[in-house]
Formats: sequence, C-alpha cells, structure tokens
Amino acid sequence: MHLRLANMDDLPQLKAVYGEIVDTMHKNNIKIWDAIYPCEFFCNDIENTRLYVLEENEEIASAFALCTANAGADYVKWEDKQAKAVYVDRFGVNVKFSRKGIGSMMLKRAIALAREKGFAYVRLFVVDINEPAINLYIKNGFTRVDGIYDQIITDDITLHEFGFEIKTGL
Repeated sequence: MHLRLANMDDLPQLKAVYGEIVDTMHKNNIKIWDAIYPCEFFCNDIENTRLYVLEENEEIASAFALCTANAGADYVKWEDKQAKAVYVDRFGVNVKFSRKGIGSMMLKRAIALAREKGFAYVRLFVVDINEPAINLYIKNGFTRVDGIYDQIITDDITLHEFGFEIKTGL
C-alpha cells in the first residue's frame, strides 16, 4: 500500500469511496456525513496539499486531511494548548477495506507525517455518536480531552464533538 498526496484526478474515486462510507454510516444510524460533507471539501484540501490517500492497485483504501486549524480548537482543553498541532479531518476507510487494520495504519502514518513536519500533537474531533471512530482513536493511543465542541449545522442540527489528541514524539 502506498500513501501519497491526493491530486485532482483522484476526485471521482474519492467521492465514490466516501459515498459508500456515508451510506454505511447511515445504515448504522451514524448520520453525521452527507452528500456535501466531506466530499465538497476535497478539492480545497487537494489545492492546499493536505489530503492524503492510501492506495492499493490504484484503488483508494483510505484518506485523511492534515489541517493546521480546526473551528473547535478553542472549545476543548488540550494538554498543551500552545504546542504546535495538526488536525486529522475527513478521515475515512473504503468499506471494501474495512476490518483489515487500515484505520490504525492510517493513524500511525498521520502521526509520523505530523512528526516529520514538526508538529508536537495530532488532534481530531469526532461526533459523540460515532462509537466505531471513538473506539479506533482510543485503541490507537489518542486521549479524549475535556470539553465538547457543539458544531451548529442548521437550526435543527448540532453535532456534539469530542476532542482527542496524541503526542507525536517530538
């Protein structure tokens, strides 16, 4: 498997992969992603060289963005708020590659990339009802921090997000 920066040619496959992820999440009553998020953010992520894909035989197995900011950052209590940190966003695993350790592999690669780029922490937010993701992050050494970021989507929809972080070893 090969990890690389995504490019514009990846967009159709990324959107198809994430469409299947969204469908699977909805079947499991985790209705936090939709036709807009995360797919409509991929173009900007690619333009800003922060979207990474893991591929096997030209098929995308997983992807994530490494972002230097997050809207929820000031709503939770990080261990060291002043430390240089990067955020994992739009993390997904192709449903065809589920239950094969790809999620753990990708988190390890995100941490290694962050360390190479000089970041002391990898942080992320996960919606409170996304138990499979929460379990994955805990299994891989991420620590939940105090506080909740309430991301208001519409007047009727608010996502309650937990913050997680891990030291990169810097």
